[in-house]
Amino acid sequence: MTETFADLGLGEGILRAVADAGYTKPTPIQQKAIPYVLMGRDILGCAQTGTGKTASFTLPMIDILAQGRARARMPRTVILEPTRELAAQVAENFDTYGKYNKLTMALLIGGVSFNEQEKLLDRGVDVLIATPGRLLDHCERGKVMLTDTKVLVIDEADRMLDMGFIPDVERIVGLMPVIRQTLMFSATMPPEIKKLADKFLMNPKEMAVDPPSSTADTVEQAFVSVSSRSKRKTLRDLIDREGDALKNALIFCNRKREVADLFTSLQKAGYPVGALHGDMDQYKRMEWLEKFRNGDVTILICSDVAARGLDISTVSHVFNVDVPNNSEDYVHRIGRTGRAGRLGKSITLVTKEDDKLWAAVKKMVGKDIPEIKMDGSAPSSEDPAETEERSPRRPSRSRSSRGADKSSKSAPSKKAADTEETVQQSPDRDVSESETPNKEASNKPDRSRGKKEPRKPRRGRGEHHDIGELDEMTVPFGQSDQLPAFLRR
Repeated sequence: MTETFADLGLGEGILRAVADAGYTKPTPIQQKAIPYVLMGRDILGCAQTGTGKTASFTLPMIDILAQGRARARMPRTVILEPTRELAAQVAENFDTYGKYNKLTMALLIGGVSFNEQEKLLDRGVDVLIATPGRLLDHCERGKVMLTDTKVLVIDEADRMLDMGFIPDVERIVGLMPVIRQTLMFSATMPPEIKKLADKFLMNPKEMAVDPPSSTADTVEQAFVSVSSRSKRKTLRDLIDREGDALKNALIFCNRKREVADLFTSLQKAGYPVGALHGDMDQYKRMEWLEKFRNGDVTILICSDVAARGLDISTVSHVFNVDVPNNSEDYVHRIGRTGRAGRLGKSITLVTKEDDKLWAAVKKMVGKDIPEIKMDGSAPSSEDPAETEERSPRRPSRSRSSRGADKSSKSAPSKKAADTEETVQQSPDRDVSESETPNKEASNKPDRSRGKKEPRKPRRGRGEHHDIGELDEMTVPFGQSDQLPAFLRR
């Protein structure tokens, strides 16, 4: 059995870089994959996240690319990744392990200027790391030609399938030569992935280091029964309860809106948090990742877009605020902790509405997950902090209440009208009809007593005032008898 990286047949420069990174013994997937990659065989590898899968293809590829030279716009190797974060992680691996080899690399992901990427392509690159959409954009612009590709890597193939990237991958593969080396890796191996392998690979060497959809033994799993309203309070209690054992943590939500809301909630509560989701600008996403790695923020709230895009070996805790809709995503989420032989902890908040989803997770994991009983928890009560965070709403008003408001608003005017009426009927003062104190009140019909003002005869269509007649009119505008009733109200 292989004991060291030197036994795998890697070059001297790579061995030095691996030693500088602090690694001495290859992982099982690296022991199985690296020799066959160096032999030029196609590979179909099944390995869960956190097992060293990325290094199993980057290390031998660096050794293969040590010979030869890239031409402008014609990359020698192409690595396809489903997310920007994961593509950036692979690029970091090439920087780490290829520092003693003179290789050129380009990272093609969304959220970055086309001009900067095109400058790298024009100079020629040995390694092209890209998401499918951005690579197709460059191909359509004529900036990339894949006719000289020697090695193709399709990483996280099951995630590509879930995110709908397979048609784009098929188009990309159609632009490459038929004779090439193809490496396909996946955390799970559903039947759809097997069909893709038959389509893209030629006589591949199949290998698996762990049963599909299994969780690492280094992760301690638990769950807490909560209500939907008490999730945030329970989460804060759990974070406080872990104390110094919580070095840093990832918190996963099902929806991007929930990521933003929870970020605001924890930030107001004084926790050092960051956020990461698909709609965020690429520079902002990389900024949060960098702060999380440096320890500037110890809690990072994520959507599933980041579940496979993070390669940080020191994550101590993972909190699932929502049970994932796909049980396989549970494996990818908790796979962010307990990496590189370290111990980790995963806690999932489960509501009554999540019973079916949680049952599917437990069935897939294949073992019992213990429940944590929170002291003094009241799952049915509403989170008071969450109530405070809600924006104040205007009280809803029924039609009857609105009618009451109108009557209350009109009460003073009615009272004033009654007062004026009393003044007019006072025996101490004789007020003629032409000397009414309120002209508008005298012109308007008195509807409160139910009496109707007699209608005046309407003019015929042919009867119009002539200019002289209009000049003699002294009635102010708006009080003429000839105006419609709705203008005199």
